[in-house]
Amino acid sequence: MEITVLGAAREVGRSAFLVSGKETKVLLDYGAMTLREPAFPMHVQPKDVDGIILSHAHLDHCGATPVFYLRDGMNLYTTALSAEIAQLLIEDFLKISGFYLPFEFIDLLSMMKKVKHVSYREDFKVAEFTARFLEAGHIPGGASVMLENDGRRLMYTGDINANDTTLIRGAQLDFGEVDAVITESTYALTDHPKREAVEAEFIQFAHEVVERGGTLLVPAFSVGRAQEIACVLRAHGFPHPVAMDGMALKTNEILFRYLEYLKDPKLFRDAIENLEIISGWSQRKKVVKTPSVIISPAGMLVGGAAIFYNSEVAKNTRNAISLVSYQAQGTPGRTLLDRGLALVNGKPKKVKAEIRRFDFSSHSGRKELFEMFKHIKGNPKVLAIHGEEESCLKFAQEIREKFGFDTFAPTAGEKFVV
Repeated sequence: MEITVLGAAREVGRSAFLVSGKETKVLLDYGAMTLREPAFPMHVQPKDVDGIILSHAHLDHCGATPVFYLRDGMNLYTTALSAEIAQLLIEDFLKISGFYLPFEFIDLLSMMKKVKHVSYREDFKVAEFTARFLEAGHIPGGASVMLENDGRRLMYTGDINANDTTLIRGAQLDFGEVDAVITESTYALTDHPKREAVEAEFIQFAHEVVERGGTLLVPAFSVGRAQEIACVLRAHGFPHPVAMDGMALKTNEILFRYLEYLKDPKLFRDAIENLEIISGWSQRKKVVKTPSVIISPAGMLVGGAAIFYNSEVAKNTRNAISLVSYQAQGTPGRTLLDRGLALVNGKPKKVKAEIRRFDFSSHSGRKELFEMFKHIKGNPKVLAIHGEEESCLKFAQEIREKFGFDTFAPTAGEKFVV
């Protein structure tokens, strides 16, 4: 096999890797960097690609895939749940950033017609390659990819989380003997606190805010994080009103059709069925003045109903904002976290509400990433990707020193023969 790194090289975003066999080529993910003006992986001629394997539905892994379907296109292999969520998120991407995107809605529809649904641990053929999905523990429906060809085995972690969360099971790590590993490095330099402690602290804070007559806003990613927060509140018997708004509601509808991907389907059903579902502006204006918890996208406050809630909640010292999602540099969420500022009536204002961050990460931390490599047999070539430059470089160095593997922090365009 030959691996060409097209994106996610010393950065988080636009994941894409081209794997070439003797006669055919397979693409692992083809994502976008969701900036104001989106950025994309290195270009590949669609005629040179024989199939696409999608690890999961986040836009930094799937957001540019419709570009391969401007004319017919090849099969795209993913889980049934990932396919539906990818369509939901790319449709929203087109609404927000369509002017900058090199494809249109009709190309997304063409892509969906070429989707082949694959279950976990089910071998499937993509031209000369044999592939298999393992649960990745990142978001519902997400997978790590085992790819085999001509006696060689490549493991692509995708985005991976080894620990169970309230919503989904942790990653399957029985990789066996492999010749190459493409591994995420997002939190390779950072350990996460224990999830149980984070949940307990979050629940206590939610109690404090609502019981003092305040509203707690929880900006959350619409896929995974919003549902997890609802399940955490339900699992801990939180007695106060909980509302949910935005695209997370559409995700809920999809997840009800795929309960087998969740760790505790009954808890999920109970959590969602006991929410107040926000469906219009009169409801929004009422709930934001009610002592309650409001879960709403966008997780980084870049759009969605959370912008309205944030501007209203920010005005009162009784209220609070819990940041439970990753906050990228340059986003309103990061500005809120670092400087305590929010846009109120279009102007940056100092937030009066209490601001707290809770680490509900859906990625393996440093400890889990190194534990993962203890499950890997053989003497693989390792590519450390999907992390800030320092994280990729340092992680590559430490894997080399600790395990003796031939390890790289590749740059975009680099090729590796396995």
